[in-house]
Amino acid sequence: MKRNLHLIQHPLVLHRLGPLRDRQTRPTEFRRLVRELAQMLFFEAARDLHLEPYTVSTPLADCLAQRLAQRMGLVPILRAGLGMAEAISDIVPDAQIWHLGLYRDHKTLKPITYYNKLSGQSRLDLCFVVDPMLATGGSAVAAITLLKEWGIRRIRYLGLIAAPEGVRALHDAHPDVDIYLAALDSHLDEQSYIVPGLGDAGDRQFGTPTD
Repeated sequence: MKRNLHLIQHPLVLHRLGPLRDRQTRPTEFRRLVRELAQMLFFEAARDLHLEPYTVSTPLADCLAQRLAQRMGLVPILRAGLGMAEAISDIVPDAQIWHLGLYRDHKTLKPITYYNKLSGQSRLDLCFVVDPMLATGGSAVAAITLLKEWGIRRIRYLGLIAAPEGVRALHDAHPDVDIYLAALDSHLDEQSYIVPGLGDAGDRQFGTPTD
């Protein structure tokens, strides 16, 4: 296993993977599972966030407390990453959210960027790129490349399910980026879908038919 790959094998994570994969799971339940898994993965990925001390006044006395000291960004890859970013933003509501729109060309299997509003000079200390599925790795590699060009130096990737091909591609392109996953599956099929996977995460979240 690559040193920057973190498979989160907590029982509560594994408990949710079965219904997440099940083709009979309806979009409302699927979105709830994505939400819960995203938060669980984020807790693991955020273990070393920097803190700073400050003082609060309780009803009885002053008390030393701690708060996050880093400027944090969440970067969902549209559209499937939206559910994960929304769930994580409930935990860190001060985090900035920067959307990146990429899709995979069905003929070339290469990522095409169709939405990018990164502008000015980045003032973030750490970014979390979120996307449920890491298949070929093309979109993740492209998104992280854009963020590095924008000036981000600390980046982590959070996904639910990956194929070995995607992990390899992301690691080879960006070996400094830690990868957090709930499952590492067998392989990609001829259409570059993860097997066994769960199908199209975007369609399953939003109830749209798969082409």
